Amino acid sequence: MENGRIAVPSVADGGLEGQRSGHFGHCDVFTLIDVEDGEVKNVTTVANQGHVQGGCMVPVNFLAGHKVNALIVGGIGMRPLMGFRQVGIDVYHDELRIEIRPVVEDLIAGKLSIISDNQVCGGGGGAV
Repeated sequence: MENGRIAVPSVADGGLEGQRSGHFGHCDVFTLIDVEDGEVKNVTTVANQGHVQGGCMVPVNFLAGHKVNALIVGGIGMRPLMGFRQVGIDVYHDELRIEIRPVVEDLIAGKLSIISDNQVCGGGGGAV
């Protein structure tokens, strides 16, 4: 990813040195990373708007309103994934690492793949 804004669902205070949440809908904050010419230029966090059953479009619209181009998740359900696809936000999958900086660096370097339909989860549950 050469240019754009990446969102990473995060636990606690988030930030580039923080940890990624296992499931985007239940994160504490979203870490937003602005990338210009393949370099991290700005990092901010915004509080998650809350997740209610059946309200999967709330975070989709929230991140679209923050001009996000890409989302890195460890888990996501089919309904919100379809919503992100509809608003033009690419969703990338990495379930192995929870540290934010390395997964962002992997996305910038082109090492992460867009999530496929068979990688989605059932949603909800106790995912962190």
